Amino acid sequence: MTAARHRIAYLGHTASLSGGEIAFANLIAALEGVEAHVLLAEDGPMVDRFRAAGADVEVVPLDAGSRTLHRHQVTGLGAVRPATDAVRYASRLAGRIRRLRPDLVHTISLKSALYGGVAARLARVPVLWSIQDRIAPDYLPGPVVTMVRSAARVLPTAIIANSSATAETLHPGRPGRARIDVVHPAVPLLPAAPPRTAPPYRVGVLGRLSTWKGQRVFLDAFAKAFAGSDAEARLIGAPLFEEEAFEAELRDQVHRLGLEHRVELRGHRDDVAAELAELDAVVHCSTVPEPFGQVVVEAMGVGRPVIAAAAGGPLEIVTDGVDGLLTAPGDVDALAAAMARLADDPSLAASLVSAARATALRFTPEVGAAKTMEVYDRVVSRRSR
Repeated sequence: MTAARHRIAYLGHTASLSGGEIAFANLIAALEGVEAHVLLAEDGPMVDRFRAAGADVEVVPLDAGSRTLHRHQVTGLGAVRPATDAVRYASRLAGRIRRLRPDLVHTISLKSALYGGVAARLARVPVLWSIQDRIAPDYLPGPVVTMVRSAARVLPTAIIANSSATAETLHPGRPGRARIDVVHPAVPLLPAAPPRTAPPYRVGVLGRLSTWKGQRVFLDAFAKAFAGSDAEARLIGAPLFEEEAFEAELRDQVHRLGLEHRVELRGHRDDVAAELAELDAVVHCSTVPEPFGQVVVEAMGVGRPVIAAAAGGPLEIVTDGVDGLLTAPGDVDALAAAMARLADDPSLAASLVSAARATALRFTPEVGAAKTMEVYDRVVSRRSR
């Protein structure tokens, strides 16, 4: 067996099945020449996902109060104890990193970037941040934005952002700061599915149920676009991070719109390709600019026409009228018009699907792995010198 080129310690705060963590598992599986060690702050489904990707996985528990602290709670005295716990955890984690002796620490999430950055510095190991959240006041609370931008000046050796839209919000702020490389998330090319031929027409949204993901906008637009028809809608995904109340709000909205027999909330589904294949069109409708938009790429790979919000990461994926349609975030009328247009014009839908498959190939794990290895080589070689 060929010796690994690099030994990398990956740090993550959650073991839940969320898009960023799944993309990292896809990336690790595609990396060649890397001995991967994943250190998670909790046990959960991602432990098996990372092991299946070929990584050695260890759970180094972090107190639940700090691990689950919501971004909007990072203010005032309520954040003091979690911050203290995080510093203690970083010290303990530094000892584990020293024993692993990695060439590089690579953080998976925003929380792990902060405590992992401290831990890696204590262990005297270079640290690479992967930033998968837009560091902007419309996405994060002001105190979090200030804290992350300040920490970005001193903690990371290098930074990877999941899109140019994300990179542009970080602004480390001074000459000589850590370089930001854009490496889009690793999205496996899903098997292409033949177009649906059986009625009724069906359109859906796939992603976690969250206020900013735009499911409310989707339901209003669907009701307007398909009033008086038998078209169906599907919301595929479940609430995460203590957002369960939002699911009840969506069910109430479905009832108010009189759509109980035409809208299905399907919850979390493991087989994304199968869910997408059961749709005629896929809608991405986040009301706040998305850092990337993984589901857009997944739908393109399956062969389903996509309507996406024209802000953030999707602007780096979709070319309007070529491989998808773009509408202004939160614009119910524009989204309704785009959905009706696709339903009424099969030739347009077929044209978009034909171009979209090639677009999806730009975001495969192999592409992301090659770019990531370039960053690893640069950072590790600099450390050696």
